[in-house]
Amino acid sequence: MMKKLLGIDLGGTTVKFAIMTEDGEIQQKWSIGTDIRNDGKQIVPQIIESINHHLELYGLSADTFLGIGMGSPGTVDRENGTVIGAYNLNWSTLIPVRQMIEAGTGIPLYIDNDANVAALGEGWKGAGENGKDVVFVTLGTGVGGGIIAEENLLHGNVGAAGEIGHMIVEPEGYLCTCGNHGCLETVASATGVVRLARDLSEEYAGDSELKELIDDGQELTAKTIFDQAKAGDALAVIVADKFFFYLGLACANIGNLLNPETIVIGGGVSAAGDMLLEGVEKYFQQFAFPSIRTSTKLKLAQLGNDAGVIGAGSLVTRQK
Repeated sequence: MMKKLLGIDLGGTTVKFAIMTEDGEIQQKWSIGTDIRNDGKQIVPQIIESINHHLELYGLSADTFLGIGMGSPGTVDRENGTVIGAYNLNWSTLIPVRQMIEAGTGIPLYIDNDANVAALGEGWKGAGENGKDVVFVTLGTGVGGGIIAEENLLHGNVGAAGEIGHMIVEPEGYLCTCGNHGCLETVASATGVVRLARDLSEEYAGDSELKELIDDGQELTAKTIFDQAKAGDALAVIVADKFFFYLGLACANIGNLLNPETIVIGGGVSAAGDMLLEGVEKYFQQFAFPSIRTSTKLKLAQLGNDAGVIGAGSLVTRQK
């Protein structure tokens, strides 16, 4: 009988699950809310309970599975299967995730950082088209990333490889939560692009619906800014161009360093779509080393919310 994979994508608001074939085709998927109360102590027990409940529901047993793969926020120790410092889960102490889930389900568990796992998903079944060299940049509330180089996921010395959000793109720029100034995350995340819009609006004197919204104190989102830019709003076009400049600069540096086949751009902000891709491409072409311009392609992510669970499942099959 064909063995299956179980992928888990643990997030601050939901935990997503998927049962899939060994080649990454999703057969069943479901999700539960993430219960971060009481220092997040309920999270792992609820994951175990949900797995066991669904296996029973689908008439599957532990030995149907090659393993469980899981993506988690925080600092993940892959060898020991523990997580620490996942503050959006209220996990401030060391959580022995593998030990608990293996004991609770009887299935071996493999775990990695959530951004790395999303990169594996996009690289395998998404825009990366199963390439050997793929970099995934995810633009959400922060900017995350994962690097697949010569088929291997790069972790670095302490697991901090792929912190694309903390590339410096503006040395005298905004203060980042990490303590440095001008990180990509401060200008290319959902909150960063809003901050750019507010600041550029102060210097902007012409007609602009976006400026009126800002001056009026309306709530501003990345989507509003890009929608206004698509509609030709003069200020929004300036803001979007600045965003494309920073992201294009970062992508050129990534390309120059790693020469991947593909740099895949995903996360909520990537919903701006083709306009974003074309804008970033313009600056990528300007800053990239000549041989990189033609050999490294920029693409939009394709898997949306499934990247995490699919990538998590692939952790199981990647065990050498």
